[in-house]
Amino acid sequence: MRIISGKHRGFRFSPPKNTPARPTTDIAKEGLFNILNNRYYFEDIKFLDLFGGTGSLSFEFASRGCTDITNVEIDRKNVLFIKSISEQKEMGIKVIKMDVFKYIKVCNDQYDLIFAGPPYPLKTLSTIPDKVIASNILNKEGELIMEHNPNHNFEDHPNFLLKRNYGTTIFSFFCSQEKLDNPDGDDESE
Repeated sequence: MRIISGKHRGFRFSPPKNTPARPTTDIAKEGLFNILNNRYYFEDIKFLDLFGGTGSLSFEFASRGCTDITNVEIDRKNVLFIKSISEQKEMGIKVIKMDVFKYIKVCNDQYDLIFAGPPYPLKTLSTIPDKVIASNILNKEGELIMEHNPNHNFEDHPNFLLKRNYGTTIFSFFCSQEKLDNPDGDDESE
């Protein structure tokens, strides 16, 4: 695996063996960041990586200048691996070893961008957008990006914004109802 762009571009890393993580492919990551490059200034955002896995997306955000990154992962080997790479490359990633659904319930922070890359067979995968939006951890102008396969379709979800396909990897974007109702961000009180 490698970091595809930014300060640490080309850095290769080998995640721990025998962990449940399914890293996002380089092709899918490139496609995702082509979209995000036009929507965000990475240095200005607060990013949450749910089901952080091997840390690949957190590393990519850090490489592109994001300095406020929280990664939530339950697998001990992956947590230690993410912390190790973050320290080695001075990325400053905050790594939390916790069940994602418990974190969503107890989190008091708000994030500009949340990425959820759950295991595809997770039985509660389809509940993630509702749980994130209801928890108020996504700020009103923020977006949730969910990685999933074609077995899931979120286009009828009330907070669905858009989706992009990269082979069998699909990214569905969600946002607050307020953002959907006011996509240009204009203050109606003016």
